[in-house]
Amino acid sequence: MQVTELKCGGIVIGCMFDHRAADGYSANMFISTWAEITRSEPPSMLPSFQRSILKPRCPTTYSPSIGNVFAIFEPPTKPAHDQNNNNGDHMLINRVYYIEGEQLNRVQLLASENGRKRSKLEAFTSFLWKIVALSMEDSDDCNKMCNVALAVDGRGRLSQGDGEEKEKLMASHFGNVLSMPSGSKRSKELKEMSLSGIATEVHDFLQTATTKDHFLDLIDWVEERRSKPLVAIAFASKEMSVMVSSGTRFHIMDKMDFGWGKVVFGSCHVPSDRTDCYVMTLPSPTNNNDWIVYMRLPMKQMNYIESHARHMFKPLDAAYLKI
Repeated sequence: MQVTELKCGGIVIGCMFDHRAADGYSANMFISTWAEITRSEPPSMLPSFQRSILKPRCPTTYSPSIGNVFAIFEPPTKPAHDQNNNNGDHMLINRVYYIEGEQLNRVQLLASENGRKRSKLEAFTSFLWKIVALSMEDSDDCNKMCNVALAVDGRGRLSQGDGEEKEKLMASHFGNVLSMPSGSKRSKELKEMSLSGIATEVHDFLQTATTKDHFLDLIDWVEERRSKPLVAIAFASKEMSVMVSSGTRFHIMDKMDFGWGKVVFGSCHVPSDRTDCYVMTLPSPTNNNDWIVYMRLPMKQMNYIESHARHMFKPLDAAYLKI
């Protein structure tokens, strides 16, 4: 943890978490509890470290479909290409954008044109998947595979039908309870598809990881491979892959207070030694309809987005945060 006081009087609080031990939900719970303790208030939710609530079944059993979500990590036989060197377009960069609720509603309408309403997260993921594919088609990466993955929290799903006590235990569980379903298409195919067609693809692969049975199967599958490093299937190859994680359910930014005023901005940051592409959506602390979006993508994808989707991704500045 690091707390930095700025000359202007503002304070920046940073916490680093390892995803092998804690997911975004747990990080949110930790920071919220820290703020409450700082104000000498009792924690609104005491964290639970009872690993027994995620114990595998005996005997273990799981669907082969888990193999479409995770795989055994195979170390590369050759040194991995360093995307963080000064190799121009392939260099990974970090940006934070502001997306207005009006633009989110517009994209959601376009994603729902086939008569089936899609969530804002499904619509946003579809839009991002398409524009990344368009950036590939606009460069030397024509007709190559383009993958997108979504992080799905299993807490609420694992407690379904098990009573209020299990629901409370899962809601307070500190750890990593994520699945990462993904979709894979060639960039040329995505370029030719409508946004509603891509949204159907996103919806379909997302549904494979939204059931209680999926997470029970995942617990058993991981237990049999506990001694081996695992990786989301979307990142098991060298293909273009983007992970999308939603923090919009963390409705605490407008309430979090460490005793010196409410938080006006919250985001995340991927360490510079990581070589994966990552996008996280967070609620705006000043407008519940707007999003703040952290993006870590190669330079060429980021430049394309800023050139062709500036109406959607607006540079974050004090005006949007109403500072």
